Amino acid sequence: MSGGRDIGPWRLSARAGKKVLVLEQHYVPGGWCHSFFLNGHRFSPGVHYIGMMGEGESTRELYEGLDIANDLVFFRMNPAAYEHCWIGEHRIDMPAGIDNLYEHLAQRFPHERKGLKRYLTTVRNVSDQLQLIHRMSGFLDHLTIPFRTRHLGKYGLFSLKRVIDWHIKDPLLKKVLNVQCGDHGLPPSLAPFPVHAAVMQHYFDGGYYPMGGGAGIVKAMTTAIKKHGGVVRTDAGVKRILLEGDGKAKRAVGVELMNGERINASTIVSNADPHKTYIGMVGKEHLDNKVLKKLAATRYSVTSIMLFVTVDMDVRAAGLDSGNIWMLRNVDMEELFRDMSRTDILTDDEFPGAFISCPTLKDPTSFNGRYHDIEMVTYLDYKAFEPFEGLGERTAEYGTWKERIKEKMLNGLERVLPGVRARIVQAEIGTPITNEHYVQSTRGSVYGTEKTLKHVGPFAFGVKAPIEGLYLTGASTLTHGVAGASISGVITAAAVLGCTKDDLLKPDPSQRLRIHDAEDETTWPEWVWVKRADKRRRFKPVAVRAAT
Repeated sequence: MSGGRDIGPWRLSARAGKKVLVLEQHYVPGGWCHSFFLNGHRFSPGVHYIGMMGEGESTRELYEGLDIANDLVFFRMNPAAYEHCWIGEHRIDMPAGIDNLYEHLAQRFPHERKGLKRYLTTVRNVSDQLQLIHRMSGFLDHLTIPFRTRHLGKYGLFSLKRVIDWHIKDPLLKKVLNVQCGDHGLPPSLAPFPVHAAVMQHYFDGGYYPMGGGAGIVKAMTTAIKKHGGVVRTDAGVKRILLEGDGKAKRAVGVELMNGERINASTIVSNADPHKTYIGMVGKEHLDNKVLKKLAATRYSVTSIMLFVTVDMDVRAAGLDSGNIWMLRNVDMEELFRDMSRTDILTDDEFPGAFISCPTLKDPTSFNGRYHDIEMVTYLDYKAFEPFEGLGERTAEYGTWKERIKEKMLNGLERVLPGVRARIVQAEIGTPITNEHYVQSTRGSVYGTEKTLKHVGPFAFGVKAPIEGLYLTGASTLTHGVAGASISGVITAAAVLGCTKDDLLKPDPSQRLRIHDAEDETTWPEWVWVKRADKRRRFKPVAVRAAT
């Protein structure tokens, strides 16, 4: 309905012959997967890279199984350094390939060779076994689970901090290996080791970026929905879910939109988070004590501040490439997260941590030949923005806050691109209140529920609600991220249709995902050059607005 990254369940339901209507409260579909334009420049606030896109890997198989692979193009980010770790004055790259990663880090930290090998092997074993559980079916498979998932059983209930401390002693190497904590938003002491292992495994073979940004994925899915007779409506926020019956006999029978329109349906799938679904659209009075108790104990992930910048600058000559930059203070990761959670965010001249990427280098078709776009993200606790709840962006005080925040973000960006302030064409800030407004996420959260042990695996919200005809999907059910939320949609669709995930994701040899190398022009087909040439023809320069 609203929010989230996934429209997979509706696409599969339409393919199965169900009459499907997708309702999106934003003016474009896709939730966190959407893209937007600022003066002709496209930004994707929730899609920065995706992993496991190689032949036979899970994300690629997902898109091919959804029959949308032929409508997608991905660019492989810098394989020599898809992640750049800027930790204090240290500069350490993370190359694609687990063996390459080991050799690269072992050369930098020779005293940690043995521990590093054991740790990376443990990460791979635990993550492989997590995926194995979802592929198991039948009596024999379940009978052998204890033997085939022994590493997951050994490490599954421990925190990331506990496990990495057993293997790695060097503080800097720990920070490098933990830099992707930003992809789940938890410090090592709170992050379940399997969650972090799954994130690392997802990117072991590198990062990929969709042509067209996040909107490229959304377009492929919405096209497929419409192809099978489904309808996608935007600017159609859901006010409440309509119910019939009493007690345990309650059933969802439709929805009422914000404009008062009522739509009847035999099945309702909500991609909004649990609080928005249960409290906001169902209502406390219709929930049993078990659900209310679970909601009361639910915490949501970090929220974010995002800077969207267009610059008149040769950023590649200045040192950028298609790889991401994680820029962190050289402090203990626990201290770093405490600093990021402070409510007095206007103090200091820079934020303690930030993520920086350049979509015009990741997607060569988006570059107009002169201006580059940059996205910069930092995380914080929503409490810092509680004074502005319900006020929107209309108050002078809020505007002052945003300008001060922009200055802090630009101070950090200046460290990566010296002189960038004098080359800015446009710069806009997105805050937690922006997240709430456009994505309808509780407290502006970027990953749905907080991914501690209390909110993952069997403790996460199930796809089947305790109300007949109502289902949940998205980052707060199975797992988070673009691929995680998408596969949750497949699980939800299987529950709706009464089948298994494998029934819905059958291999289709006619579906072939196209992948080219963002750093290697020789891999680009002719149509990429045509798109770039067309972009240059339509390019209109504007005056640089130097930031002071």
